[in-house]
Amino acid sequence: MNDKPLLFVEDLSISFQSERGTNKAVEHISFEVRAGKTIAIVGESGSGKSVSSLSILKLLQKNKAIFHNGKFHFEESVSGNEALNLQPQDDVLKELRGKSIAMIFQEPMTSLNPVMTCGEQVAEMLREHKKLTKIEAQKRTIELFHEVKLPRAEEMFSQYPHQLSGGQRQRVMIAMAISCEPKILIADEPTTALDVTVQNSILELLQSLQEKYKMGIIFITHDLGVVADIADDIVVMQRGYIVEKGSAIEVLTNPQHAYTKGLLACRPVMGQKVERLKTVSDFLNEKNEPHSTADVSSSQKIVESETILDVKNLYKIYESSKGIFKKTHSVVKAVNDVSFQISKGETLGLVGESGCGKTTLSRMLLGLIPASEGQILFKGKDLCTLSKSEMRDMRKEMQIIFQDPYSSLNPKHTIGDSIMEPMMTFGLFESRKQREQRATELLEKTGLGSEHLSRYPHEFSGGQRQRIVIARALACEPSFIVCDEAVSALDVSVQAQVLNLLNDLKRDFSLTYLFISHDLSVVYHISDRIMVMNKGTVEEIGTYNEVFLQPKSEYTKRLLEAIPGKK
Repeated sequence: MNDKPLLFVEDLSISFQSERGTNKAVEHISFEVRAGKTIAIVGESGSGKSVSSLSILKLLQKNKAIFHNGKFHFEESVSGNEALNLQPQDDVLKELRGKSIAMIFQEPMTSLNPVMTCGEQVAEMLREHKKLTKIEAQKRTIELFHEVKLPRAEEMFSQYPHQLSGGQRQRVMIAMAISCEPKILIADEPTTALDVTVQNSILELLQSLQEKYKMGIIFITHDLGVVADIADDIVVMQRGYIVEKGSAIEVLTNPQHAYTKGLLACRPVMGQKVERLKTVSDFLNEKNEPHSTADVSSSQKIVESETILDVKNLYKIYESSKGIFKKTHSVVKAVNDVSFQISKGETLGLVGESGCGKTTLSRMLLGLIPASEGQILFKGKDLCTLSKSEMRDMRKEMQIIFQDPYSSLNPKHTIGDSIMEPMMTFGLFESRKQREQRATELLEKTGLGSEHLSRYPHEFSGGQRQRIVIARALACEPSFIVCDEAVSALDVSVQAQVLNLLNDLKRDFSLTYLFISHDLSVVYHISDRIMVMNKGTVEEIGTYNEVFLQPKSEYTKRLLEAIPGKK
């Protein structure tokens, strides 16, 4: 048996050139990929995990990436080249990309061509690398769509990316990646921001395809729960260096480096309710104190307090007409007879798969879309009956924190202006100086400072931008905040910091949260009660222990069984 690895990355060092000088991204890293095995590269943003994998296919910007050192050793069955230097010829790269080594990117919507049908994009790969005819390529594409378990494969061939769900788009990307039966598959955060059940199905799909094609997989992620399910070996990266590597069992059960211990400890754990989450910096600074258990009775007292939001028999109905004479009508109940209450100071967690009605419900609560029927009583006032001017005044009390802080901040506005804008809109404070002072106070509350006021969104990390968006949400002194997937795209350590911050701000400003997330462990950690939605209706609602530890609904049980790391 040939025990030679498919790929051996040897002593790789890369830096990037910018206006501010040269920044080291990867320093003397080495790892190998074997047939039928998965190596997971984990670490926070900026650790070098994506850079190291993108460099294999030379997908880094030519004018900015500087390769200082290293070699890529491929088995002959992969490339026909025993070893490649850091500047391979274009014809060699063309042979490698797609045919021998394929890649699945994190966000399929930006990776797929929006003006080409999904089927044509896969067929193009087959015609280019396999030299199939148009008819043969179409037939094979439909077979691949069946293989990756896309529904209505024949119909999907002529669909455009925007017509598919996130999970379906990811399956199209996987079909494209395996179309030429590559020896190595690079999966860069392929399940981030997907619902837990979709995430689970994608992981199972990758494992079954790996078994069929004997591929070696490089799986890049910051989610250690996912790693526990899929990896044979783990490489832990921090600031461009490999700080620890070994078998998945060794690294996950007996981590040696403080950074690895921190990554494992800062993720919320189902069934372990704690006051504050640990962060990586706690372990690097040797502040490894035991977790303090959360007080269950305090959550009960909050739930029994004054009601701030009372939703009664709420509906959102969409109607559409089809056919030449528009005689065929279809009715979709996105929110179907939903009733619930939120108490003052409570965090109500809202979970469910994509399309269950979570986001539609939250938009109705904030008056961003009108309700079809029902009542939304906020502090005794029915928001469904308010005029536009009355609703505008009410929005001072109700704010939202979005999933993607970069797209919700104006790139042309400084951070200071973005935070002060709500103050001006609602007539808070008499002068710009007073508003700047308040903006500084809010930034300091969220862990930033006055020196950040004059900077722009692109100058901050993802975690910092999320803190800025939180500061802006607090600018008009709200009492109720919707957190819509507010931590789903963050690294586990940054996620822990933001979750701790949200709890601190809840206490300091007497806030009430509706916390929407697909990460059930995060919802368990932060919520006083949890509501589960499915197909527009409420499946069940109760305390975190009632819903997640003693679920009544079969749907809730299915969600819980799909949590990564439970296998």
